[in-house]
Amino acid sequence: MTLATAAAGPVPAKTPVRPIVIAHRGASGERPEHTLTGYTLAIDEGADFIEPDLCCTKDGHLVVRHENEIGGTTDVAGRPEFASRKAEKVIDGEKVTGWFTEDFTLAELKTLRARERLPALRPGSARFDGLAAIPTFQEVLDLAKAEGRRVGREIGTYPEMKHPAYFAGLGLPLEGRVLDALKTNGLNSRTAPVFVQCFEVEPLKAFARLGGRARRVMLVSQGPAPVDVKSAAGIKAVAAFAEGLGPEWPLVVPTADGGLGPATALVKDAHAAGLQVHPWTVRAENVFLPPKLRRGTSPADHGDVEAVFKALYAAGVDGLFSDFPGLAAQARER
Repeated sequence: MTLATAAAGPVPAKTPVRPIVIAHRGASGERPEHTLTGYTLAIDEGADFIEPDLCCTKDGHLVVRHENEIGGTTDVAGRPEFASRKAEKVIDGEKVTGWFTEDFTLAELKTLRARERLPALRPGSARFDGLAAIPTFQEVLDLAKAEGRRVGREIGTYPEMKHPAYFAGLGLPLEGRVLDALKTNGLNSRTAPVFVQCFEVEPLKAFARLGGRARRVMLVSQGPAPVDVKSAAGIKAVAAFAEGLGPEWPLVVPTADGGLGPATALVKDAHAAGLQVHPWTVRAENVFLPPKLRRGTSPADHGDVEAVFKALYAAGVDGLFSDFPGLAAQARER
């Protein structure tokens, strides 16, 4: 059974499906995020899908960065030739100061080098600063195909459209560009190893209106969200424009009394609506874990993250995102 077949849609409860491991920005707990080296490591560690976050360049290319502000993940701040590009902008209602992908051509961005976003928490990853370039979406798609041949199994991609309303306002809409890339690579189908994700509703609808057939996933955080995932009716409404739901992981297994509480009804309700569930993002460091799962005294020390993986798998999720895909894959096998 291929990944595409295994993840293609709802299945009877009596037929277990192996949850997929999604490498959040690559093996981003061990290498600078959104780099080809990080994605390759994630695949070697057992990831089934790799996640590229997509932003647009000044000349219309899709590049892979978690945010369009790149001061925290590249060496741009130390590049005197780009000092004048520093700016303050309002992105989705928040003031942000830095350097932005939409102010650079692809050729200019290719001169930059990636660095670790959280060096104090991840000094091991920071040792790889300056080695990797910013990849394009096409380069990530090419890597997934080549690595799949190398390791002998299908490797999927899980692109996220970042700030699509903002980019549309600049005349750089993301939806059509993502669709064109999927069509070019033979990935615009419901059975292709692709999920297209977004925190905004309208871009997911627009993607389909333009002819997008790849599966869509609505992302939802614990805070205010454009959709209601705390009721069966709200979750059912999501199924009108998406094939999957990507909730922040405590929406599936909440924290309680400093540890993990019982699973909510979210997975059951989502499956009843025909939606897959892929929660995000499980991280190993103490700072990201409930107090009772922390081990050691440093925020950077790894805690009992396996307890989170096990609780999510036991809740019936169809996959999950992790900065440490190797740990997620190991917990799945155990």
